[in-house]
Amino acid sequence: MSEKPTVLIADDHAELLESLSLTLELEGFHVLAVTNGRTAIETMESNKVDLVLADISMPGLNGYQLLERVRSDPSWVGIPFIFITARAMDSDVRYGKELGADDYLTKPIHPLDLIAAVRGKLRRARQIADQSNTLDLNSARKMRTNSDALGAIVLGRLRIEPIKYNVFVDNEPIMLSAREFALLKHLASQPGVVVSTDELVEVTHKFKAYDEEAGALIRPLIRSIRRKLGYPVGETGCIENIRGVGYRITEMI
Repeated sequence: MSEKPTVLIADDHAELLESLSLTLELEGFHVLAVTNGRTAIETMESNKVDLVLADISMPGLNGYQLLERVRSDPSWVGIPFIFITARAMDSDVRYGKELGADDYLTKPIHPLDLIAAVRGKLRRARQIADQSNTLDLNSARKMRTNSDALGAIVLGRLRIEPIKYNVFVDNEPIMLSAREFALLKHLASQPGVVVSTDELVEVTHKFKAYDEEAGALIRPLIRSIRRKLGYPVGETGCIENIRGVGYRITEMI
């Protein structure tokens, strides 16, 4: 018998929290219900969570801050994140999606809309995970069978050895996932050129995605790479975001 998917719901309105929890539990989901963002983080640290539903306006740590925290953790970047909110302004939606939100559900939420959104995002997450497993396996095979260097890419302090799957900053090795390496190598092979998120998804995930979905898949990888290269949160470093177009890499100073 397959394990029930776990959905974490964060909302400080007790009545709505109970209603959403009951709806999902009746559909066979395991639900973890919390009333604020800080407790949500603590819950994710001690439980395997498959999807997050979160209100924007919460005390202590709001929904946007919770999303930023989730997307900044490499072990959580692939978890679908859906906002449940009364704030339906276009600017709010755009800001949330820039941070990496996967969807918005506007209050009052119809149970069928809730179930459809949760099932759809979980299904997509499974498809992406399957692609990732295949990519990781192929990468491992390549690393075992290729030992001759074909030439390194050097951008200032950054050195990438494509055939050996090595990355160095100031001669110190940097550990990247298969997708992170594929993305970084693709950007570094054409420094200064703006590469679209659509193209980067084909490189990293091996399928086609467009516009909002492509951006949602690539942003967490970019954030993780920046952190691993040593840039603090909030700094873009040598990987620049060209809003509405894509990303480009420059020399690492």
